[in-house]
Amino acid sequence: MNKPARITAELSAETLAMVEELAAWQGRSAAEFAAEAIQRVAESEADYRAFIQEGLDAIERGDVVPHAEVMAELDAMIEQHRQRCQG
Repeated sequence: MNKPARITAELSAETLAMVEELAAWQGRSAAEFAAEAIQRVAESEADYRAFIQEGLDAIERGDVVPHAEVMAELDAMIEQHRQRCQG
């Protein structure tokens, strides 16, 4: 198990007040609230980074669809929808 570590961050008075208010509302300390918030953002950013890397890897492999082809398919889908809506 990883040993917990401490970090220090400067917050505006408004942000600190918000953190303290939300933490109190949840029945926990501001430090617990901040730790969970940092974990959530870090996980989200890691997921986003992996998503971007997946796209970059696909580009490197040449596994892409040209823009014009995508637009042509979308235009066809839109036209089909319009025709269905007009009866």
